[in-house]
Amino acid sequence: MDEQQLADIAAALYRLPLEEFVTARTTAAKAAAADCGRAPADDVRALPKPSAAAWAVNMLAVHRPGPLKELAELGALMRSAQDDLDAGALRSLAQERRQLLNRVMDTARTVAEEHGRKLSGAVATEVEQTLRAATVDEGAATAVRSGRLLRVLSADGVDRVDLRDAVAVPSVLTLPAVPAPETGQAPDTGQALEAKQPAQAPGKPPRRAAKAGTRADGAPAGTSAEKPRLQAVRTERPAPTPSAVERAAARLAEAEETAGSAAEEARLRTEEFEEAEADVTRLGEEARSLRERLRVVDVQFDQARKRRETAAAQMQLASRAAEKGRRAEVLARERVLRLRNTPD
Repeated sequence: MDEQQLADIAAALYRLPLEEFVTARTTAAKAAAADCGRAPADDVRALPKPSAAAWAVNMLAVHRPGPLKELAELGALMRSAQDDLDAGALRSLAQERRQLLNRVMDTARTVAEEHGRKLSGAVATEVEQTLRAATVDEGAATAVRSGRLLRVLSADGVDRVDLRDAVAVPSVLTLPAVPAPETGQAPDTGQALEAKQPAQAPGKPPRRAAKAGTRADGAPAGTSAEKPRLQAVRTERPAPTPSAVERAAARLAEAEETAGSAAEEARLRTEEFEEAEADVTRLGEEARSLRERLRVVDVQFDQARKRRETAAAQMQLASRAAEKGRRAEVLARERVLRLRNTPD
């Protein structure tokens, strides 16, 4: 079994409802053992179960790939603006990203419920964190769109996203440059994307030439362009340049947007807390009222039960007296009949 076959098996497993993953993996491993032998079966058994947040992102990649493509395209524009030190464009794109993330999160919740799981608040936060990382790093966008994500991704807006152990069978993935959005372009599944050169944004100055000894994508000369680039954090930091202030301003715009999102999230959570606290107070008062009412009803119930017992005893006495009266009546009637039939 080659890597692509294993990736296809993984893709089929990671599109299932989360509760079915382990059983389906066992079945797939048995089938692989029968067809290919023990080693491929072990590879299938080694496929990790995704986290709940990663599963939700995989459901998006499989069933609603369009929103993830929009995020990837927006991320490419943000990175272009950041490379060009265009703080104004970066602020505008950051606001657009916030709005797009809200829409994609609504879609994620819907898709998850359609496939048997409602996203909790904590899991939804992790899903949004992963989607945000997809706009920061090209490799993260590829991982998110692969449909084989295993864990949550995070980004600080400065370094590349750590993608170690983030995707099942990452060796079959390439790291494409996302093209600029085109009207009517069909959604991409993201499982085998071709590497493309990013389109130059309208009105932007041409990119600076790559330094001697490096490829256009920034990798050292001689490095294979075909090798997947699902890598961790950058190991080297660029030397300071005369544009350090401009770069810092661009980073500041990104940090301001992130802080604004965090402040908005805190405001929403505060409102939720205040609503919950009001509900607790209201329901507490209602519970105390109901307990008092229950106490009164318990007393009335005991009184009614005692009245019932007294009435039952009196009913039995009255029934016996009535029965005794009926027997006396019968005897008296029989005596009258006998006397009338007896000759004088």
